[in-house]
Amino acid sequence: MTKPSSPRTTFRHAALIGVLVACGLLLAACGDQKAATPPADGKPQAAGQLVPCPSVESRPPVANALPDVSLPCLGDGPDIRLSDLRGPLLVNVWAQWCGPCRKEAPYLAELHVKAGDKVKLIGIDYIDTRPDLAVKFAVDQQWDYPHVADRDKQVQQGLKIGGPPLTAFVDAKGAVVYVHRAPFTSQQELDQLVREKLGVTW
Repeated sequence: MTKPSSPRTTFRHAALIGVLVACGLLLAACGDQKAATPPADGKPQAAGQLVPCPSVESRPPVANALPDVSLPCLGDGPDIRLSDLRGPLLVNVWAQWCGPCRKEAPYLAELHVKAGDKVKLIGIDYIDTRPDLAVKFAVDQQWDYPHVADRDKQVQQGLKIGGPPLTAFVDAKGAVVYVHRAPFTSQQELDQLVREKLGVTW
């Protein structure tokens, strides 16, 4: 007759099995480590899903322009020097970790669809340490316009940013004519500000 295992022996066997399973999972994770390495350019693989940043012609400075800094494209495309941009244009400062940014996101997407070429939009992903989540957020919100990244607060002083969201209204000459330092609370509010500050209707 086989002698039944003691509770102590059974516990030891269970503990040994647990250790072996843990080692197997650890080795498997190590094997996948190479796949998790970010691309050499620092951009997430999904960055290609965003609208590419355009090449912007270098222009002489104007009074009350956007900050004279160059920011890398969050998606594909060249860096953009903000002071070279001309309107009518909305520059929206946002971050995927910003709750109010999520609430106003549909209004910006709708404006882009309704206004078409009459009003350009560009987003600035602000002090965001997770570009992968930022790209996912922009794609999920159907923001079909270019975005750049400012991880070092380069625009903070020039736009007097306390925190996102913030939206700068830029006229055809490149001057910032109005800065909205709060989230948009409705589509009507955003549309009306575009009409009042930029003189654009559709």
